[in-house]
Amino acid sequence: MITCIAIDDEPLALRQIEGYITMTPYLKLLGSFSNALKAMEFLNDNSVDLMFVDINMPDLTGMEFVKALSNPPKVIFTTAYREYAVEGFQVDAADYLVKPIAYADFLKSTDKTKERFFSDNKGAETVHNNDQFLFIKSEYKIIRISYKDILYAEGMRDYVRIHLENQKPVMALMSIKKMQQHLPDEAFMRVHRSFIVHLNKITTIERNRIIFDGKVFIPISDQYKEQFQDFLDNNFLK
Repeated sequence: MITCIAIDDEPLALRQIEGYITMTPYLKLLGSFSNALKAMEFLNDNSVDLMFVDINMPDLTGMEFVKALSNPPKVIFTTAYREYAVEGFQVDAADYLVKPIAYADFLKSTDKTKERFFSDNKGAETVHNNDQFLFIKSEYKIIRISYKDILYAEGMRDYVRIHLENQKPVMALMSIKKMQQHLPDEAFMRVHRSFIVHLNKITTIERNRIIFDGKVFIPISDQYKEQFQDFLDNNFLK
């Protein structure tokens, strides 16, 4: 998990960040503070990976607070004023969120920060990879999806639609590449820039297309054709 603290002198803004951290599977909230001095005391005794810091605070601003730390955690600044963005990046901020902050923007920022700075954290993945299931964040909920229920995944710009057997599809804010990274290679294969299929669910292939339910036709693009042909050859009864 990526351990976090949140610092903001506005109670509503602080509660919002607390809620967003709690909603995000790979983030763990260690504490929240209404001023930077209290947060500094906490950091003296605790190890923290990431801070969400409001810039405009009394006594000690978020920018002054970060500059005062000898070895600061990674920081995502939050503020209502865009003009602080340049100064924020001068102190090596991981990112910068402008209030009011939507959860989609928060998640995009933390995903980017995780990939850039915490890619080796085995527990810090939006999708948890194991032998039986994964967890997906969808519509402010964390949904458990069994591998055996997945037919195929469809990339749709910043989202992935996961098509399930005898269930409604699930939408998740992530790229198709990210989805591919967290599915077991022995069971799933990318066959098109927009599609990943569950190999064990394939029953019909026709004219370089995989057919699901007799009505869904997934193209096999030239980029992935050789890999898919190897799969067929290894499983073809001659």
